[in-house]
Amino acid sequence: MSKKVVVAGHICLDITPEIKEQPTGKIQDFLFPGKLINVGAADIHTGGVVANTGLAMKFLGADVRLLGKIGNDSFGDMVESILISHDAAECLIRKSGESTSYSVVLAIPGVDRIFLHDPGTNDTFTSDDIPDDLMKDTALFHFGYPPIMKKMYENDGEELVRVMKKAIDSGAATSLDLAAVDPGSEAAKADWKKILSKVLPHTDIFVPSVEELCFMLDREKYYRIRDKAGNLDFTEVLSIEEDIIPLAEKCLSMGTAVLLIKCGVPGMYYCTAGEERLSKVSPRIAINVKEWKNKQGFEKSFKPDRVLSGTGAGDTSAAAFLVSILNGCPIEKCAEYAVATGASCVTAYDALSGLMTFPELDRKIENGWEKL
Repeated sequence: MSKKVVVAGHICLDITPEIKEQPTGKIQDFLFPGKLINVGAADIHTGGVVANTGLAMKFLGADVRLLGKIGNDSFGDMVESILISHDAAECLIRKSGESTSYSVVLAIPGVDRIFLHDPGTNDTFTSDDIPDDLMKDTALFHFGYPPIMKKMYENDGEELVRVMKKAIDSGAATSLDLAAVDPGSEAAKADWKKILSKVLPHTDIFVPSVEELCFMLDREKYYRIRDKAGNLDFTEVLSIEEDIIPLAEKCLSMGTAVLLIKCGVPGMYYCTAGEERLSKVSPRIAINVKEWKNKQGFEKSFKPDRVLSGTGAGDTSAAAFLVSILNGCPIEKCAEYAVATGASCVTAYDALSGLMTFPELDRKIENGWEKL
């Protein structure tokens, strides 16, 4: 019997114009007032954790239901049409009087992506939007992007806790992903350290990025690293011992059982709690507690065949990590599949077109796929 998965949270429509200009390391050389920028055709696809992680898990063989909210508008029609094409629209919620979330993604060569984003109906998502009958016999409930879903970070994350507790109470294991927080946004004013301290005891598997996590748990260090990086990517100047491991230890002390920290181009750090915490994870996902307890390591990234866009790379990496857990793989193999999937994802403009199945990834790895 396959293990049922529900992926819930943020969903949107991503509009990504093809940018053909030569790579540049400075955004001001590309975007400035009065400049006309010629672009190619726009790639239009679904985005957000529900579409990116959910459809990637489905592609990788999981039995997935996608739960997200959209409006009764043109963008909503497009989102629904895309999910119908993947046979994954049955749990979609359409809300009259609200707008469908969308992002304009500027994937400029040589520069990290820039997002122009409208959260739309994601801001009104609550635990009441999760049907009780949907959660029946669910093995894994994955939720994503609370920093860009208003109800999730209001009141010190009370609604996010309700979401995760509802899943736990149904008998499912839980996993959680984050999203980048704009330092000037309303979400940045939330006490994320307090929010995570409340929600991580109800989070069995936590898959944040290191930049998101550092901003939330150690903002002073975040700004020091940001200044140190300058024009480089945040992850290029990190120390595993000094920067990544302390964040991981905080997450374990807050109560999560399994942690995968996405560290961008360098790779991913993984670690697990002890036997007592792991034994509390729902038996529906069948983690081997003896094999998984007290593990840690850093999995370096594979070299992509090409890089077109990082859109969805973190989400699809998380998908591979979660599906391989459901498949009974050891954590080292789960992490390897995660970085391999991330390297596959960036070869396309959208989150799904570059993905490979696990057997295809195995063959590529066995044939000597080079690490960065």
